[in-house]
Amino acid sequence: MLGAARRQLGSGHMLAQVLRRLRPTAAASTEAARGYSSAAKEITVRDALNSALDEEMSADPSVFLMGEEVGEYQGAYKITKGLLDKYGPDRVLDTPITEAGFTGIGVGAAYQGLRPVIEFMTFNFSMQAIDHIINSAAKSNYMSAGQINVPIVFRGPNGAAAGVGAQHSQCYAAWFAHVPGLKVLAPYSSEDARGLLKAAIRDPDPVVFLENELLYGESFPVSDEVLDSSFALPIGKAKIEREGKDVTITAFSKMVGYALQAAEILSKEGISAEVINLRSIRPLDRAAINASVRKTNRLVTLEEGFPQHGVGAEICMSVVEESFEYLDAPIERIAGADVPMPYAANLERLAVPQIEDIVRAARRACYRALPMAATA
Repeated sequence: MLGAARRQLGSGHMLAQVLRRLRPTAAASTEAARGYSSAAKEITVRDALNSALDEEMSADPSVFLMGEEVGEYQGAYKITKGLLDKYGPDRVLDTPITEAGFTGIGVGAAYQGLRPVIEFMTFNFSMQAIDHIINSAAKSNYMSAGQINVPIVFRGPNGAAAGVGAQHSQCYAAWFAHVPGLKVLAPYSSEDARGLLKAAIRDPDPVVFLENELLYGESFPVSDEVLDSSFALPIGKAKIEREGKDVTITAFSKMVGYALQAAEILSKEGISAEVINLRSIRPLDRAAINASVRKTNRLVTLEEGFPQHGVGAEICMSVVEESFEYLDAPIERIAGADVPMPYAANLERLAVPQIEDIVRAARRACYRALPMAATA
């Protein structure tokens, strides 16, 4: 079936020169800000994703990859490097620029028991395929009374990169987390990327896997356990990246690194911040979030997506419903600006959260600074 699909799709000619322009240059965070031991072996997020795909394809012949430039070009961001040579064109399928077409083929293959991994060159392009993701993949298990499983992964870079404008910079975490039937994951570190992607591929349900372009080249320490081929992280469980007692900061993807750097700055001011790496957006680890808030009595939510109906708004409501009496200060919500992403570098920086924004919000929550209304 896959051979027939490949003959139908062909390989096509992709936008290599454009992608070279879009390829990221990521700035590394300090080891102290990450809270990791420097003694462990380090691998990049890119290599963590690549090794997860390789091992799952080796372990399960029903796993295959499909997307634009995943084969001959070895991936727009080299996530699928070497996999075409190792597994051949029946399991690593280059497609034309037609997200609706190859996503639909992938969902159909999942109906028949295969485990497709569909790559979007950016999740902004997933809107071309959103009918297949939501109406075909997310709803089929429920509509079939559990008779049809759809074990498919939709993965690719999500959110802001650098200088690529409004149509390549949007965060889709809240979009997909809104939909029953989908699981939505957003890794930060190499451990997250490797463990969550393995879990996503093995899962019987459709998983939206939101990576970040600027994290691909980042290196993180990993343990021998993480490098074991059987390793996988549980879906729906957050990780406390840094323990604290004065204020809780929730974040996901690239923003976790920002939160850790902010926490380091706050520690020098006598504010002990607890940083929660959400990892899973749907299901959301409400228990971990509320347990932390009941300890710190304050909450700052952080995301780079739009504020209205965002992930932070859902977290705020969860805390209000379950832990309101524990709050000693109003919840602070940090999000991207409520505008399409500007192209100009100076405006782009103003449109996404910065470390100083987190620091100011935590100070306000701890009554170390005047509230925003008082300074207006």
